[in-house]
Amino acid sequence: MNDPSRFAGSSAPSELDQLPDRDREETLECQASLDAVVRNAGPERALYLMRRVHEFAARSGMSLPGLLSSDYINTVPVAAQPKFDGDLETETRITALNRWNAAAMVSNGAPLGLGGHISTYASAAWLYEIGFNHFFRGKDGDGSGDQLFLQGHASPGIYARAFLEGRLDEGQLNAFRREAGGNGLPSYPHPRRLPWLWEFPTVSMGLGPLGAVYQARFNRYVQARGIKDTSGSRVWAFLGDGETDEPESIAALTLASREDLDNLTFVVNCNLQRLDGPVRSNSKIVQELEARFRGSGWNVVKTLWGEAWDPLLARDATGDLVTRLGEVPDAQLQTLAARDAAYIREKFFTGDVLAALSASLSDAQVVELFENSRGGHEPLKVYAAYRAAVEHRGAPTVVLAQTVKGHTLGSAFESRNANHQMKKLTTAQFRELRDVLELPIPDSALAGDRIPYWHPGENSPEVRYLHERRAALGGPVPSRRVVAKPLPEPPAKPFESLEKGSGHREVATTTALVRLVKDLMRDERTGARWVPIVPDEARTFGMESMFPTAGIYSPLGQTYDPVDADQLLHYKESRTGQLIIEGITEAGSVAEFTAAATSYATHGEPMIPFYIFYAMFGFQRTGDQFWALADQMGRGFVVGGTAGRTTMTGEGLQHGDGHSHLLASTNPAAVSYDPAFAFEIAVIVRDGLRRMYGERPEDVFYYLTVYNEPKHQPPMPAAPGVEEGIVRGIHRFRPAEPTAAGPRLQLLSSGTAVHWALLAQELLAADWNVHADVWSVTSWTELRRDAMRADAARMRGEERTPYVTAALAGAPGPVLAVSDWMRQVPDQISQWVEQDYYSLGTDGFGLSDTREDVRRYFEVDAESIVVTALDRLARAGQVAPSSVARARERYGLDR
Repeated sequence: MNDPSRFAGSSAPSELDQLPDRDREETLECQASLDAVVRNAGPERALYLMRRVHEFAARSGMSLPGLLSSDYINTVPVAAQPKFDGDLETETRITALNRWNAAAMVSNGAPLGLGGHISTYASAAWLYEIGFNHFFRGKDGDGSGDQLFLQGHASPGIYARAFLEGRLDEGQLNAFRREAGGNGLPSYPHPRRLPWLWEFPTVSMGLGPLGAVYQARFNRYVQARGIKDTSGSRVWAFLGDGETDEPESIAALTLASREDLDNLTFVVNCNLQRLDGPVRSNSKIVQELEARFRGSGWNVVKTLWGEAWDPLLARDATGDLVTRLGEVPDAQLQTLAARDAAYIREKFFTGDVLAALSASLSDAQVVELFENSRGGHEPLKVYAAYRAAVEHRGAPTVVLAQTVKGHTLGSAFESRNANHQMKKLTTAQFRELRDVLELPIPDSALAGDRIPYWHPGENSPEVRYLHERRAALGGPVPSRRVVAKPLPEPPAKPFESLEKGSGHREVATTTALVRLVKDLMRDERTGARWVPIVPDEARTFGMESMFPTAGIYSPLGQTYDPVDADQLLHYKESRTGQLIIEGITEAGSVAEFTAAATSYATHGEPMIPFYIFYAMFGFQRTGDQFWALADQMGRGFVVGGTAGRTTMTGEGLQHGDGHSHLLASTNPAAVSYDPAFAFEIAVIVRDGLRRMYGERPEDVFYYLTVYNEPKHQPPMPAAPGVEEGIVRGIHRFRPAEPTAAGPRLQLLSSGTAVHWALLAQELLAADWNVHADVWSVTSWTELRRDAMRADAARMRGEERTPYVTAALAGAPGPVLAVSDWMRQVPDQISQWVEQDYYSLGTDGFGLSDTREDVRRYFEVDAESIVVTALDRLARAGQVAPSSVARARERYGLDR
C-alpha cells in the first residue's frame, strides 16, 4: 500500500492508447506532478488529491465516470449538518418508550412459544423515529402521502409507536402473534391481517425493495396519465444489509435511476449482520453497496459514525484514521463493538499515529466509539442523511446507515451472531435496559410474570409532541385506507362481440382476450384505468395494435425516430402512454402489477391492471410475489398466455406449462379459470370486473389461461344456466344425442382440451356407438373451493350441495376428465363426483414436437380419450373388453 513505485514508472503515454493525445507534454507534466506527490507526501496524499480533483470535475459539469466508492466516513460532514427542527430531548424519550414497549411485547409472548424479533428494531429505532417525526407524510394532507415499505422484523417497534399514539391498546400488544381470536397483531406487516395499518407486506425478503421501486415508478405513471397528482408522495424502503443478497432487492436499481425516480429513498440498516453471522466477514458491505448503487446511478448518502468520532476525524491530519476505518473488515468491527478498551487499542489503534490519536481518550470513550457511536443510532446524523436524501433531485437516493444489531439491549444481545434467534430478555436484562433508557419504571413493576408496557399518559408532553408532529405531516403512518369508489359497469358491446363467436374464422383465445381488453380501453368512463403490463412479449400476444393507439409509457417520451415509423403498427413511446412494457422481467412485471392492483387503497384510485405473460413463467417463477399480492389485497387480471403443456411445443421443456393452475390453486386470493372459448372469456372478465370493481369489491385477483392455437369460436349456447355455469366452473357445452341408444359417459375438459374432447365425442359415436356429453370446465379450482365450502356448511348443520355434484347428478356413465394440465388439476374435484371418475393429463416434462405428436405422447389426444373411455366402460361392463385393444390398434396407439 505504501510502496511509491506502484504509482511511478509509467508516466509516458502508451502508443496503444485509443484516444489521441493532442498535447503529450502537458500529459507528462501532470503525471510527473502526481509522481512528485507520491515521492514527497506518500501514496495516500496522492489518492486524496485525485479524489478531490475528480469530485471537483464532476461538480463543474465535466462528463466523467463517477467514483464507485468514497471514504468510510459520513457523507454529510459536521459543518454541513442542517439545523434540527425538533425537540431532541422529547424525541429521545419517545424513542426510549418505543424501545421498551417493543421489547416487552416480544418477551411477553415468548413463554407461549411465540416470541418474535427484538434486535432488528433495536438497531433501527432512530432510523424510523426520525422519519416518523420529520419526514413521513400521512394521508390526511393533500395527495396520497408517503408509501412506507418497512423492514418486516422491525414490526414490534412500529406497533410500539402505534400504542403510544393510541392506535393500539395493551390488549392488542398482548395478542402479538395471536391472531386466531380475531383481535391479535400479525407478526410482520400483513395488510390482509391488519388492513387498517399495514400497506405493504415486506418480510418476504427482497420483495419489499423491488416493490418500492415499482411503486415509485407507478406513482409517476398515474400522474403522467392524469389519474392523480402524486408529486407530493415519496416512497421509503427500509431493508437490512443482509437482505441485499436477495437478487430481487437490487434487481431494479437501474430502472429507478434510468427514470430519475427522485421520489424514492432506500434506507439500508447496515448492522453488518445477517441471520446467522456477519453479512460480509472479510470485506465491507457498506462499501460494496455504495459501489453497487453508485454504479446503478443512485445518489448515495452514508451515515456511519456518531458524533464521538467527529473530533477524532477532525484531528486526522494524515488520513491514517480514515484509512484504518476503511480497511477493517466487518466481522472485526463487530468484534470491536463487543470487546473492552485494551482489545480495541491493540487491534484498531495500531501504529504510532493512531496510538497517539487515541491517547487522549479514556477507556470508556474508546469503548463508546465502537459500542454505541454509529451514525444510525444518532438522531442528528440520521436527520442530516434524510434531509440530504429528500433534497436531492434527478436520481433516487440510498441512505447507508451503520448500526449495531441489538443496540441498547445489553451485552448479551449487542453484535452477537445469535441475536436474531433470541426472543426475550430476562428480568435482569430489562432492568439494565430501563437504566440505559432512563425510564422511570420501578423494580416493583418488574416483579411479575409479565413485563409492563409503559405509557406516559395521553396528556404527557411526549404524546402531545408525537401527535403534533404527525398532524403537521398529514396524519398517522403507516395507515391503509380504502375509500369506496366503484367503477361504472363497462359497456356491453365488447362482450357481445365475443359471445357471438368468430363465424368461419379461427381465432385463438389469446387473441380474443386481447381484443376484448383493447375494446374496453376505448370506454370513455373506465378505459383510462386499464394498465396493460407485458414483459417484452407484446407481439407474441398480438398486442402490437396497442402501440400506436394506447402508446407505451416512457417518462422521456420518444427521443428517437422509430425504425418502423412508416408502418401502421409502429412502436410509439409517450410520456402519457398506457401500455407498460417492462422488458424481460417477470419479477418486475408482478411488482408493477401489484402497485397498480392496490392503487385503490394507496391512492384511492382503482386501476385495472392486465398482466399477460408466458404461463410457465408466472406462478412458477414469481409465486412468492403473487402471495404478497394476495396479502396486499391486489385486484386485477393475471393472464397466462401460450398456456398448457402441448400448445407451446416448439419451445420445449422449460416453456411447456402443465401445472400453473395447480400452483395458482394454492393462493386463496387467485380466482383461476381455464376458458376454452371466447364467449367464456367474455363472461369471466365481465364477472371479474363486477367482483373486483363493483359496489362490493372483493379482495381477489383473476388468473386466466389462454391459448395461442387458432380455433373456431362458437357463439354462446342459448341453454339456460350457461353464464352461471361458466362463472361457477362447469357447463354442458355439447350433450350427446338424447335419444341415441348405447353406452353413455361424461367427458369433462378445459381450455384447449375441449376441442380434443369434442373430436373424441364424434369418434365414440361414429366408431363405437358410445354417446358422450361434453362439458367445459372453466375452473377446476373454483369447483373445488365451492365443494369445500359446502362441506364446511354441512359441518355447521346446513344443507348444501357442491355445484359440481349438482351439475353432474344423475348424468349416465362414468366421468372422464381431460386437460392440458397434469392430472392433479382435474383430480381436485374427484371426491365430489358421484360417478366413477378418471382423468387424463400431461404429467412429466414437456418436449418439442408438433402439437399432434406431443398430445399423442401424453395420451391426451382425441384417439387416446376414446381408448380410455372404452376402458372405463369395459370396467363397468358396458362394452366388451376386447374393444379397448381393437381401438388401440385402430388408432395406432399400440405403436
